[in-house]
Amino acid sequence: MCRNIKTLFNFEPPATDDEIYAASLQYVRKITGFNKVSKVNEDAFNQAVEQVAIATQHLLQTAVTNAEPRNREIEAERARARSAKRFGVE
Repeated sequence: MCRNIKTLFNFEPPATDDEIYAASLQYVRKITGFNKVSKVNEDAFNQAVEQVAIATQHLLQTAVTNAEPRNREIEAERARARSAKRFGVE
């Protein structure tokens, strides 16, 4: 359920609003246990996603590091290599 929650900090280019929203949505789904939200809970759910997205955006904008920004392509290749090793896929 939480596969879309990925590290968003210290990348070049920075995380997009869509990436932040996707991570926020997955986080709220995880903590509520909702995969599909009922009509009665839809407003509260959507409001929670927006609030998590705002908090995430704020954190990403204000956090400080001395490390070099990571490259998305290199990190994606590393993830593919870990996956291949883990699941035995060539």
